[in-house]
Amino acid sequence: MAGVRIADLSRVLAGPYATMLLADMGAEVIKVEQPGRGDDTRSWGPPYAEPTEEHRAAHSPGEAAYFLSVNRNKRSLAVDLKDPDGLAAVQELCAGSDVVIQNFRPGVIDRLGLGYEEIGKRNPAVVYCSVSGFGPEHRPQDRPGFDIVVQAESGLMATTGPADGPASKVGVALTDVLTGLNAAVGILGALMRARATGRGEDISVSLVNSTLSSLVNLTQQALITGTEPARVGNAHTTIVPYQVFPTADAEIVVAAGNDALYRRLCAAIDRPDLAEDPRYATNPERVAHREELVGELTATLTSRPADHWMDVLVDAGVPVGRVRGVLDALRTADASGDDVLRAVQHPTAGLLEQVRAGFRMADTPVPMSAPPLLGQHSREILTELGLTSDRIEGLLERGAVQQTDVDRPPASTPHPENPRTS
Repeated sequence: MAGVRIADLSRVLAGPYATMLLADMGAEVIKVEQPGRGDDTRSWGPPYAEPTEEHRAAHSPGEAAYFLSVNRNKRSLAVDLKDPDGLAAVQELCAGSDVVIQNFRPGVIDRLGLGYEEIGKRNPAVVYCSVSGFGPEHRPQDRPGFDIVVQAESGLMATTGPADGPASKVGVALTDVLTGLNAAVGILGALMRARATGRGEDISVSLVNSTLSSLVNLTQQALITGTEPARVGNAHTTIVPYQVFPTADAEIVVAAGNDALYRRLCAAIDRPDLAEDPRYATNPERVAHREELVGELTATLTSRPADHWMDVLVDAGVPVGRVRGVLDALRTADASGDDVLRAVQHPTAGLLEQVRAGFRMADTPVPMSAPPLLGQHSREILTELGLTSDRIEGLLERGAVQQTDVDRPPASTPHPENPRTS
């Protein structure tokens, strides 16, 4: 995506996650933020990546982990949109960009002259993406949509949690992440058409529609049966065995997703009787006799430690995994050769580990530069937009623009355990 410029007027998670993915593919992303406070997630801490001793006084308490997680490979322009000159600069930025993404409340963006209609008049090929909680046609309009609200309203929460307990939210703001992925896909498709025809697009992406779409088999199951899908905790509604099991010392997950895998499982744990029992011969039968079969498997698996069953089941080709904590999962994946971590040199926090995107491109290096400080690139971006030095200094003097000057480190530093930077 080198040569594609994105004006990112979004905040918090869905929009910034989308633009980070596009930046990971080489797009130039300019993040527009409010002077003095920036993106909301800059204050969503602790935890913070503490500044090095050199920068401790000027940048205390440090950079919030939340902000750092979704803003690498971007430049920051901190400008007050209430200032006429500042607003005019952002209007120029948007009109000259290939993509604009925003999540302002309905009506606000149009009053600023930054809506699709105004930007599209100046740039008919612009791909314009609006992110919201409930979408532009939802009633009542202008309904705020935070992740936990949408998890509740979409049915996701009702399908999560123990069968005999309350509904539960997923541990991460999954509705925002799914929306970011949908936004990135929509933008890429519209960019392809814009490059071919010169015709842009007005894209709307909402948390609720992204989450409803992501429920896949559960939504189809509900539509076919006319009933609510059962909540089954760490099991699966239509596959058995496909769940968490205790062992003698830790929990593991076993996922025998078809009859052949089930027979392999029975052989590997030395329970051929379970493979021969007609009650468990096929998946529909196993679903019908879930409780009895799970009891038999639990009795066997609790007789030996998790490491034993991991070795046995991996050797047998049965899908199995340990239930890990987040830090354990990251270190294990990286040590196993999954190439999940990269380290970048942050201007105030020093060496900072980051988790790469989920995709890999064999022949295309992925850029990795640190998430920006608030207003780190304001002066250079305004200069690129054609503002004179006097106008820029005037904006800075009256606080309409914030510039944070730092000694700029190298853009990327290899991960200590993996010297590649791409």
